[in-house]
Amino acid sequence: MRATRFIVAATVALAVVSGCGVDLSSSSTFEPGQAQLNAKPREEIRDGGSLTTALTEVTPQWNTFQADGTAYTSSLWHWYNPVLAYFSADGEYSFNRDYLTDVRKAVIDGKTVVTYTINPRATYNDGTPIDWRSFENTWRVNSGADSAYAASSTDGYDQIESVTRGVDDKQAVVTFRGVWAWPDGLFNLLQHPKIVTADDFNRSYVQNPRADLGAGPYTIESYDRNAGTVVFRRNPKWWGKPGKLERRVFRQMEPQAAINAFRNGELDATGVSSKDNRAQVVTMTGIDVRASATPANALLVVNLDTPVLRDIRVREALLRGIDRQTLARIRFTGLGYTEDLPGSFLLYPFQPGYRDNVGSTVTYDQDRSRRLLDEAGWTTDGSGIRHKGGQRLTLSMPILGDDATTANLARAMQAMLRQVGIDLAIAVRPTSDFSKVIVGKEFDVFQMGFSSSDPFGLAYLCQIWCSNSQLNRSGAGSPELDAEIRRVQQIPDPTAQIKAGNEVEARAFRQYSNLPLFNGPTMVAVKKGLANYGAGMFYIGPVEDIGWAK
Repeated sequence: MRATRFIVAATVALAVVSGCGVDLSSSSTFEPGQAQLNAKPREEIRDGGSLTTALTEVTPQWNTFQADGTAYTSSLWHWYNPVLAYFSADGEYSFNRDYLTDVRKAVIDGKTVVTYTINPRATYNDGTPIDWRSFENTWRVNSGADSAYAASSTDGYDQIESVTRGVDDKQAVVTFRGVWAWPDGLFNLLQHPKIVTADDFNRSYVQNPRADLGAGPYTIESYDRNAGTVVFRRNPKWWGKPGKLERRVFRQMEPQAAINAFRNGELDATGVSSKDNRAQVVTMTGIDVRASATPANALLVVNLDTPVLRDIRVREALLRGIDRQTLARIRFTGLGYTEDLPGSFLLYPFQPGYRDNVGSTVTYDQDRSRRLLDEAGWTTDGSGIRHKGGQRLTLSMPILGDDATTANLARAMQAMLRQVGIDLAIAVRPTSDFSKVIVGKEFDVFQMGFSSSDPFGLAYLCQIWCSNSQLNRSGAGSPELDAEIRRVQQIPDPTAQIKAGNEVEARAFRQYSNLPLFNGPTMVAVKKGLANYGAGMFYIGPVEDIGWAK
């Protein structure tokens, strides 16, 4: 994808795409390396029908490459734009033959060279051929060479030396400046060559899907900005196998409204990764619940633009005052699921090379929290809340929507921090404010999530930790850390790069700017018969094969 990390709401489980159901009443756990998608070949799926699900937010920014795009942007983008790569549940790459007929990788004169041969039939909806120019433009807008393009991630693209025409227009040759360890993470999505200015890139997709610049089995039938509804229909300009579904519908809904709509038959699938949501569907007939591990991190992000949080002692005290074990128990109560506390944003415990990089850096230690606040000059009075220079140590934390688990986590965090003298002020806002809170940094601390689009976590070390990264919403970082990250990214051997990257991330956590909370399960309740959809881990497959079994 264009990046492996997308920002999401913290406790929302993204339903990706499709095994078997699990018994809702069971307390047993599932295998962390397994996906459950009810996988079916096309010939076993009937033509027609619709699929309707809820979405936390229809993000205003529809350009998935742009910094304000979120995981919800990506979910919609995949339904009407070129998707050149598929991934198995465990992260194995393969190319989509509707767009590419061949992908060849080689190291030539010490440089990684990837040659993409493009399907002659591949064409955008506006009639523009999908050719080497799309690859060149995708590189150009994401390379970081022009800072006016607010790219979500430049990782990998900034290591490219050139993108050139191959034997003809339908072949793109990508040459890196040296050996790049993760080429399968790039050019899996494309930016249309008509996006030629920074204004086009940053603004032309705002509240505007630009379906004319898309391609694929589906296209947009309607987008109701006020209602938060997006409807896709089969694309008459598609050259591949037609979509099995006649219509695909997304509706922006609060979590409780989504559960109610699923119970009433208005939605065909919904996330049930919390005890309360699961309890509301446990007695329903005619449904499956599909579960897998989640390639996502829920985290607490600390806003260093807040004056009191510029003091590293206050940030360390804040994070050491939080008992992650207790938060995990709240999060997973009633799910029959446990996990070790997460220690990295780069890899997941079910991936080779994973290491706990939080370790002793951010252990729960309220006594030390109190000492740090004392050292920083914050003293307590009769209220138990600390003051300094007439200022009360109050931090704002918005929570989005009406999800009970999110509220319970916030209240637990509030109680923990009060014990060390920090007043955590909770403000409930609608889920549709997600981008407003994130982009505008309307928080002191905030529960959010990073969701992975591919398994190449080390490729995105800079996206998470570089000081100028658009995904770094804390504002932490330093020129020294940036240089270390760039050095790691030049290591050609993936195993060696993972080892070095773990060391750098351990140092990054000592900024006390981000605290991993949990990864958690993905659990999706679906109407029986829905095929190639569910809890998929890294799975990305053909959307045209999602549908209802015969």
